[in-house]
Formats: sequence, C-alpha cells, structure tokens
Amino acid sequence: MSDREKKLIAFFALAGFVILNLLVFNFAKSKRIDVDRQRDQARQKLATAEMYQQSREQVTDEMEWLAENEPEPKAAQDVQTNLQQFAEREAKSVGLTIKSQKPLPTDATEGRHYHRAKFQFVVTGMEQPLYDWLGRINVPEQLRMATQIRLSPNTQDDTKIDCTATVEQWFVPPAP
Repeated sequence: MSDREKKLIAFFALAGFVILNLLVFNFAKSKRIDVDRQRDQARQKLATAEMYQQSREQVTDEMEWLAENEPEPKAAQDVQTNLQQFAEREAKSVGLTIKSQKPLPTDATEGRHYHRAKFQFVVTGMEQPLYDWLGRINVPEQLRMATQIRLSPNTQDDTKIDCTATVEQWFVPPAP
C-alpha cells in the first residue's frame, strides 16, 4: 500500500470517527433532553400529588367535623321558626330592643345537601349587649351565624347602636 492510500484510509477512518461521534453526541443529547423533560414532569406530578395530599388532610378534618356536627333533618318552616324564636329570645335576654324582624326566602336549591333558613333582624341597644347577642348567634357547631351585619348610630340616642343582621341557619331537609 502506498503512502497516499494509507493517508486516505486514515482520513476516512478519522472522518468516520468524527461523524460517528457527532451522531452519538446528538443521540445522547436528545436522550438527555427526554430525560430532563420526564424528570420535570415527574417533579410537577409530585408537587401536584403533595398539594392534593395536603388538601385531602384538610378536607378530611373538615369532613370529620361535619360528621360529628351533622344536624338532624328538619322541615324549612320548623328551622325558620326555631331560628326566629332563638334570635328573639337571645336579643331580649341581653337587653336589646327588636325594631323589626323579617323572614327571608329559604335557600332551598335543588341538589344541595344543605339548605339555609334566613331571618333579618333590626335591633337597637348598647354596644356590649349587641356584641354579646352576635356572639350567641354565631355558633358554627350548630351551623348558625349572622352573615350580613350593618351597624349604624341610633338617631335618637347616641349611646345606642342600630344593627341590621341577617341570621342564617344551615339545615338538612327531610328526604322527599
């Protein structure tokens, strides 16, 4: 073999080696990109799973609380009457004057497990008895609270406050 042929074979071998290295490098680079993408997707799935786990723990606690405090099924009229009597009795016991009370339409949306009986009260009294009354009304364990409260000074007596409060009681309706 001549010297020229040896150089040509060496050149082709070197060119083949370079081309082979480029092909292997590009193949490895594409695999690396795939692995990085899969790793990022796995991290994202892990973060989502951890978020679901945290929210599940919170929801589990709330479901346990709700199971312990689930009210007995009652008719809407009975719940609204009991709510009105309770709020009126509590207002009188702390020394508030009831100016007016108005039943509001019961929220009985089909398909919902809980319905809401509503009553609007307008009361007048001193500041501390008013706060005591609101504290007695708001009892989450009994699914009862004042959802809208508007306070304004009394026009005749500066020592008193007028309060308009919407009191709601969540309840389970009886089975149809």
